[in-house]
Amino acid sequence: MSLFSIVVPVYHNATSLPDLLVEIQKVADKNASDEFEFIFVDDGSGDNSFAVLSDLADNEPRMRVIKLSRNFGSNPAIMAGLSQAKGDAVAAIAADLQDPPELIHDMIELWRNNNKVVIAARRDREDPFPTSLLADTFYKLFRRYAIKTMPERGFDFFLIDQQVCGLINEIQENNAYLMGLILWLGFDPYVLYYDRQVREEKYGQSMWTMTKKLKYFVDSFVAFSYFPIRLASGLGMVFSLLGLVYAIWVIVARLFLGIEAEGWASLMVVVLIAAGVQMLILGIIGEYMWRNLDETRRRPRFIIEKIIEHKKQQATEHNKDVISS
Repeated sequence: MSLFSIVVPVYHNATSLPDLLVEIQKVADKNASDEFEFIFVDDGSGDNSFAVLSDLADNEPRMRVIKLSRNFGSNPAIMAGLSQAKGDAVAAIAADLQDPPELIHDMIELWRNNNKVVIAARRDREDPFPTSLLADTFYKLFRRYAIKTMPERGFDFFLIDQQVCGLINEIQENNAYLMGLILWLGFDPYVLYYDRQVREEKYGQSMWTMTKKLKYFVDSFVAFSYFPIRLASGLGMVFSLLGLVYAIWVIVARLFLGIEAEGWASLMVVVLIAAGVQMLILGIIGEYMWRNLDETRRRPRFIIEKIIEHKKQQATEHNKDVISS
């Protein structure tokens, strides 16, 4: 008999939670010879997600609800769940039901066949064209310049062995890109492919804003690739050489060809382009320096405010005045 943990990060998902719980209960019923724990992490939701989770937990003894003190983001929320998971293997799935919970059964079977990391990768996604285009571009760049084993359309649905979970919990890294960490650890991930469904209207709108997507993009590259720094160095060298060639041309034209140097317009073009490149390079360096500063502060990746858990069908709430990291 094995114990499996299912971790669900929750952020403004009140409407989908009852249906999601039913689906993961079906997974547990399908593996009746094993034990399960369902860990829902409320990532500072502004709706009534925590109240819904508390009500659901009253009737589900296998369920634990973790409330974070504020919104830390999807990856820290999953890591908070991983830090509390007790299972021999731990699965993580989004709460919006765009990923099929029934796939967890197949992932468990693959784990039984000694696959310590099983990732569910998107073969296709029924998202709006701009969203799909941006996501595909991101993963293409990430595969080329960071981690080559990243699936073409990415993943955020996975199952990992207890050993892998322990290693992730030991990594004290702020602004961590969890999916990149899983691949970086190795263990020869097994990839399952599936078609990601469009989010149903009754489950509300996605809170995955453009600002969050851009931060996700930058965090991912800064954490696993030195390409932006190399790009900055390359741009610096190219524009230095161009500037040198142009300076030589101006001197030769003035001294030997009798050509007067042009005036204000050409000078301003050069100055503006050079200044723009300098600001770009400073911005790239600043991103790396900021994350380096953030790491030296040793602030926790998440803060657990409280945990609701049940024993013998009785709900007991334990307030946690503990900072988890």
